[in-house]
Amino acid sequence: MKRYLLLVFLAIALSNCKSSKRAKVVTKKAKVEQREITKPKVANIPITKSAQIIDYSKQFLGVRYKWGGTTKKGMDCSGLIHQSFSAHQIYLPRISRDIAKKGKKIKLKETLKGDLLFFKTGKNRRNAINHVGLVVEIKNNAIYFIHATTSKGVIISSLNEDYWKSAFAEVRRVL
Repeated sequence: MKRYLLLVFLAIALSNCKSSKRAKVVTKKAKVEQREITKPKVANIPITKSAQIIDYSKQFLGVRYKWGGTTKKGMDCSGLIHQSFSAHQIYLPRISRDIAKKGKKIKLKETLKGDLLFFKTGKNRRNAINHVGLVVEIKNNAIYFIHATTSKGVIISSLNEDYWKSAFAEVRRVL
């Protein structure tokens, strides 16, 4: 009988076993302290328009080349520039040679991040600008630019590479 009573008592005790209400109660002070600990601290450092445009353009790295393309499904060089600037309310023409008529032509040694590099590439019968890239970094006297190539899609290249150095036409500042 004692065993039976003990089993009944244990069954009742275990079936009524719940977390106490006190364990669920969290004081307002604890919540505030928790938010302060988990809330990320963000410095109020202004981000330049050129940095925003560069960051936006980098989301397209690795996107395949598509003539006339302006999306992550496919992109061409002027499409990359057009999309990156228009996403920040700066509207440029859609074609490289037309973009090259905008902004101010500057000397190569004055180049800054966010400037546009223009090229005359390949078998260019008209000897006209037909390629554009966005300067993303200047490091150790090398200018790096993001652009879309027919062979590798959207990549970052250096103006020090022989091909790009020989095809370079001009640099323009639109910002």
